Amino acid sequence: MSNTHTPEGPETTEQEAGAQLSTAPVEDQSPNLPKLGVIGWIRWFWRQLTSMRVALILLFLLSLGAIPGSLIPQSGTDPLKVSDFQKAHTTLGPIYEKLGLFHVYGSVWFSAIYILLFVSLIGCIVPRTWQFVGQLRGRPPGAPKRLNRLPAYATWRTEADPEQVRAAALTMLKKRRYRAHLAGDAVASEKGYLREVGNLAFHVALIVMLVAFAWGQLFKFEGGKLVVEGDGFANSLTQYDDFKSGNLFDRDNDLSPFSFNLDKFTATYARTGPEKGTPRTFRANVSYSEGADGKTKKTAIESNHPLDIDGTKIFLNGHGYAVNVTVRDGKGKVVSQQTVPMLPIDSNISSQGAIKVMDGYRNAKGEKEQLGFSAWFVPTFAGAGKGTMFSQFPALDFPVLALNATHGDLGVDAGLPQNVYQLDTSHMKAFKDSKGKALKSRLLPGETMKLPGGAGSITFDKDIKEWVTFQISHQPGDTWALAGALAAIAGLAGSLFIQRRRVWVRAVEGPDGVTVVEMAGLGRSESAKLPEELGGLVDQLHAQAPSAPEPSETSEPPTAVPAAEGAEK
Repeated sequence: MSNTHTPEGPETTEQEAGAQLSTAPVEDQSPNLPKLGVIGWIRWFWRQLTSMRVALILLFLLSLGAIPGSLIPQSGTDPLKVSDFQKAHTTLGPIYEKLGLFHVYGSVWFSAIYILLFVSLIGCIVPRTWQFVGQLRGRPPGAPKRLNRLPAYATWRTEADPEQVRAAALTMLKKRRYRAHLAGDAVASEKGYLREVGNLAFHVALIVMLVAFAWGQLFKFEGGKLVVEGDGFANSLTQYDDFKSGNLFDRDNDLSPFSFNLDKFTATYARTGPEKGTPRTFRANVSYSEGADGKTKKTAIESNHPLDIDGTKIFLNGHGYAVNVTVRDGKGKVVSQQTVPMLPIDSNISSQGAIKVMDGYRNAKGEKEQLGFSAWFVPTFAGAGKGTMFSQFPALDFPVLALNATHGDLGVDAGLPQNVYQLDTSHMKAFKDSKGKALKSRLLPGETMKLPGGAGSITFDKDIKEWVTFQISHQPGDTWALAGALAAIAGLAGSLFIQRRRVWVRAVEGPDGVTVVEMAGLGRSESAKLPEELGGLVDQLHAQAPSAPEPSETSEPPTAVPAAEGAEK
């Protein structure tokens, strides 16, 4: 069989036929590079920066840079841990400080990597996008002169006219969603543009994620608040127990106006089996209002089901018990009546805390003095002689409060900050019992501990409440980051599983007057699916233009084969 080529057909080489199957830039592989001037070096640096190889390196460096931000305490989130780390590591502390490892995400080197990656992705995407738009507006290149050199190839002879074959091929390819057109004596077609769309979408999604991450870090805020049943919270800076925010967050104007009250907290636990004590229900019933004069609404906040108010989410973070105590002086006058939250130290909510009486108390001599009680609370006591003060179950089955009593100066007037859950006993003296030992007592709800020498008493009231810690956070970039992540996954899947390929169908009249049909396919990379796909097209076109009978052979449909085998055939 001989191949012919009509004069009106385009002169296309195999290299030209495979051109622009991708928008990836082609690097200059010439070993003899000319001398570069200043402008030349700038262009060279820009080409390197906007190459995909450098973008991947910068993305890898960004991932490595985030590791110390997760392992080393950060001054923006927990300055106390940073201070403790520096005191415990006198050699590493100054080195970490100079390297910016205590504030990784705000350091110069992390910002440099972040900005270079951002510029690299934009510089890579913009020209490739315009190039791809140009390809969409153009047409697939004409057929090469020798189709049998392409990876997948098939040929046969038919009695149908060349024009009929080309018209049938054009209709068939368009029905199969190929972009096809007549180019001289052949039909040129292309398919798989979504591969490049997916590739570009993946990189655009990375930019969206970077912007969302930066936006979230700059304008975020997060705080915590402990609220006892019956108490409330208003979203102002002074109400938070702890608060941190991004560098561009305006603490005076950017806090959304809302408030809520903790009406009731409900917790249930497994009573039997190997999971005894495991939480079953954590639910905080709250009443909340949006704005300064908003209507009060009721809802329930549960684990993984936060309350969303104007983009600010309120999460249920932890819970414990708060004891009500009443302190009286030696004359029976109530000097303090307070609800004291106790901090859990284990899964059964064994808790500890401090009860402080700072004002209004006078001792038996009539002198002003301050009282301090170190407190341990267990919701389910094992019983006298059955162990120490550790709870056996997290529910309020057998609550007991243990107290150690001291008097003196709590140190609160020195102006130094104190932990409200701990006592500073450096200027305190312990009350002594009749045996001269430090006064201690275990109280059931309703019982009273008498202080010696007519110093007064403290009563463990029956009304035990529960408290909840809420995490209140605003992350403005979360939605965009999620959208970028999903788009990146979809784009990556498209760029990996969609193959961009071209198919040509040439139909010319042979020397004996019989039409010669050639079909060939070309993709970005060799794939077993390309000959298989071409074979399906061959079968469909062969049904409309069957093989011409040979003197010694019956008509059989041709099969798409690799180029070398097709050439021998």
